[in-house]
Amino acid sequence: MARNRNSAKQAGARFERIIADFLRDNLDDHIDRRIKTGAKDCGDIANVRDSHNRRIVIEAKDYGGKLNLPQWAKEAHQEAENDGAHVGLVIAKRRGTTDPADQWVAMTVNDLIQLLTPPQGNTQ
Repeated sequence: MARNRNSAKQAGARFERIIADFLRDNLDDHIDRRIKTGAKDCGDIANVRDSHNRRIVIEAKDYGGKLNLPQWAKEAHQEAENDGAHVGLVIAKRRGTTDPADQWVAMTVNDLIQLLTPPQGNTQ
């Protein structure tokens, strides 16, 4: 069956829910799907924070075609800026598995450095 706009939106919403629930169950019970905010989108999953309590924006993608990492990373970065978050990253559906723990996480090396660098003044 061909994917249309409505079925793509439903698949995306299901994927966001699966990822949000998995992160909530394994990280923090405040994590949930984010309410859509229109033009100033702030990502798909709310209340995700790094080990230094800095906000992380997640752009979740259950895509019907091929990977489009440059566009998705650009979206995640824009949404992180909209949200005032520390970094934005992408969680993309991995074909062949529905296990949320086995999905792909994509980010730039600069994003990885931002995640791994302690806040200034923190020497840990």
